[in-house]
Amino acid sequence: MRYLGLLLLCIVVAGCSVSIDGETYKQHTPAFSLERFFKGDVKAWGIVQNRSGEVVQRFTVDIVGSMDGNVLVLDERFTYSLGEGPESRIWRITPEADGTYTGQASDILDVAKGKPYGNAFNFTYSMDLPVDDTTYTVVFDDWFWALDNDTLMNRSYIKKFGLVMAEVTIFMQRQ
Repeated sequence: MRYLGLLLLCIVVAGCSVSIDGETYKQHTPAFSLERFFKGDVKAWGIVQNRSGEVVQRFTVDIVGSMDGNVLVLDERFTYSLGEGPESRIWRITPEADGTYTGQASDILDVAKGKPYGNAFNFTYSMDLPVDDTTYTVVFDDWFWALDNDTLMNRSYIKKFGLVMAEVTIFMQRQ
């Protein structure tokens, strides 16, 4: 009986996580290029939902992308209509020889790692996320999908101990 309970617990916990196979998107078009999409001005609209699905943040982001040699620099400015969060973030994203990317920003722990898959791109990183009076170290599993050459959808799964604690949905459009 104890093993049956443990098996059921494992099934429930597995159901609380998200695992996307990027290989599924390798043949999908349009091919997504970080540098091409983000060079220039991009406007974004997003929400954050907690584990219960309740919208706890609504925001817009003005992004200015530029190249510093081969490094993509994203200057992000956030405005919140619900909730609060960082006012700005500057990403420095570097292409690597193997086709992957690394990224850094002041509020990101260690180095973000990115990999393109046809019309999709996956970025994973850790950060200390302030929530109310507490700060949690979480992992972002960030997925971008090109809908066309000027429109992008982003889904981020915020995880703690491998479980999805919140989800972020953002639509981005080149200006």
